[in-house]
Amino acid sequence: MYIVEREFHGRTLRIESGRIAKQASGSALVTYGESMVLVTACYGAEKDVDFFPLTVDYVEKTYAAGKIPGGFFRREGKLTEKETLVSRLIDRPVRPLFPEGFHREVQVVATVLSADDQNDTDVLAMCGASAALTVSELPFEGPMAGVRVVRSNGKLLINPTVAQMQNVELNFILAGTKDAIVMVEGGAREVPESEVLEALFYAHEQLQVINEMQLELQSKLGKPKIVFTPKQLDADLVAKMQSFVTPKLKEAIKLREKLARRDAVGAAHKGLIAEFVKEGDSKAAELTKVAGKVFEDCHYNVVRDLALDEGVRLDGRDTKTVRPISIEVGFLPRTHGSALFTRGETQSIVVTTLGTEAEAQRIENLLGDASKTFMLHYNFPPFSVGETKPMRGPGRREIGHGALAERAVRSMVPEGKAFPYVIRIVSEITESNGSSSMATVCGASLSMMDAGVPLKAPVAGVAMGLIKRDDKYVVLTDILGDEDHLGDMDFKVCGTSKGITALQMDIKIKGLSRDIMDKAMAQARDGRIHILGEMDKAINAPRTQLSQYAPRIVTLKINPDRIRDIIGPGGKTIRSITESCGVKIEVADDGTVSIASNDNTKVNNAIAIIESLTQEAVVGKIYRGVVKRLADFGAFVEIIPGTDGLVHISQIAEEKIRRVDDVLSEGDEVWVKVLEVDRQGKIRLSMKEAAADMKQQLEQA
Repeated sequence: MYIVEREFHGRTLRIESGRIAKQASGSALVTYGESMVLVTACYGAEKDVDFFPLTVDYVEKTYAAGKIPGGFFRREGKLTEKETLVSRLIDRPVRPLFPEGFHREVQVVATVLSADDQNDTDVLAMCGASAALTVSELPFEGPMAGVRVVRSNGKLLINPTVAQMQNVELNFILAGTKDAIVMVEGGAREVPESEVLEALFYAHEQLQVINEMQLELQSKLGKPKIVFTPKQLDADLVAKMQSFVTPKLKEAIKLREKLARRDAVGAAHKGLIAEFVKEGDSKAAELTKVAGKVFEDCHYNVVRDLALDEGVRLDGRDTKTVRPISIEVGFLPRTHGSALFTRGETQSIVVTTLGTEAEAQRIENLLGDASKTFMLHYNFPPFSVGETKPMRGPGRREIGHGALAERAVRSMVPEGKAFPYVIRIVSEITESNGSSSMATVCGASLSMMDAGVPLKAPVAGVAMGLIKRDDKYVVLTDILGDEDHLGDMDFKVCGTSKGITALQMDIKIKGLSRDIMDKAMAQARDGRIHILGEMDKAINAPRTQLSQYAPRIVTLKINPDRIRDIIGPGGKTIRSITESCGVKIEVADDGTVSIASNDNTKVNNAIAIIESLTQEAVVGKIYRGVVKRLADFGAFVEIIPGTDGLVHISQIAEEKIRRVDDVLSEGDEVWVKVLEVDRQGKIRLSMKEAAADMKQQLEQA
């Protein structure tokens, strides 16, 4: 067992290995404050696949926070949305740090064992994954470390506590090796590009401490690494295949339309196999694999050479041009807000639905239960790329793309009383040739403005790519699907005209220099401003009226002590109002009452009933009341349903009265004036002052 400790931004960070999960290929127990994450790495046999079969699972155990899971079974089930997103956060920087051609099955499992209420466990899991892989025998080309960087009141903080996360201006999770940044994910509140880059490179500098800790751990406990040598192919055969297929691929990629180009590239692949793999050949299976590998390499090089050497892309654009954009708002007649956003061969129907607080999503997590009032869901059906595939609910990619788009637009949505609606946005990708998540961001802004959501500013997104060979590189604006697949970077940048609202960056090379990131950010801003201009032509401000099909929510404030009057015994009163008026009513503990319906008349009827139930006596106001009870010292008069006050015997008439029942009887209707409401809520009334005031008003009239 060996433990490495460092003081890291106000707390002790500890990485331990060799005591727990000793049968795993590598393991690390990461502790920060009282939060602890166990991460293990194991590997299996070589897989006969053309990709790296890496699986990452981040799992939060509810016992870590001293809780019992909800639900019928009272045990953890499938991964939650947060667990899925953190699993992706770990996978994305780890995957490119394995050598190309390594096809052994690898599984990384991060288990949250202890969770305090101040230190989030996502970045601990990232660091633990790298540490477990670093001490294992796997040929992992790390280490890498992950940190969270935020800016609060102009100051940059690394791995802030939960208390320090309130009202931050930017919030990014960043992963980096010794030499470069390898992954970025996060959001900001319209922060300029230069300030975002400052935060990212500050975080990269700070995480080097964690990389050094992992190297120290490896020096003490690290296992000898597997010597991985990529399979060597017959050089003469490879050369012949390359000579045969390269000209055909060069012709195929001249086709500008995606499906036609896909068919031509597929035909070139089939032609290569037909030329070099003969039916009945004992080596047919092996030759087919060789042909597949050669074909992928040639396709990779032909597309990249076109961009690097000629500055031309697959669809004929230069490196900075955004594809043609077409926008329709109000596309769907019965929804609350909708937009059809098309950019090149990528298209999304984005729909906004407004709801009441009762429709908010309830979330159970280690930090406590929460209510989510803004949701964005992204769907990627197989027909969007002309394919067939089983549809079994959202996968990790769909959850990740939805979370990115949600983060991009969420900070522009007014909160609380300014717009008291639950908002759900759904993006249906109907065509895809790259950047569908960015189409979702644009469509989300457009559909919300169509729905009358008072956005602070519209948000647009653009995906940037990179093709790099030695010291030569080109940054691509608004990348296609093939440019994502065959390129070196997928850098999604979202924001308003003022600044960044969200970033997501994944790379396939070892890292990015400051110069490349500067250029990508500047080019992304130009693209984003162009897209915002096209959006402005379609709709330049939120609609001033909600859709006739959207609920109208009216809020009013009552004394919290009167909530019981609205609820009634066993909820009888509120049910009666809801059913008789045809509205939804929600009552908060602070006395805020929200009434929702798509019919203003129904809302007004409910308001009238609630006000009658909860109105309070106003000092100096005259009421028509009913005598409810007589006493020797006066009469109790109900001035508001459920609210009565005392008319003292001395306040019944100008003349002296010997007995109250000489003047009043139960059930009499009388005019009374409120003289006082004391601290206990007791009300003092006067009949004689009410009579005097009413007489004076008549004389003045």
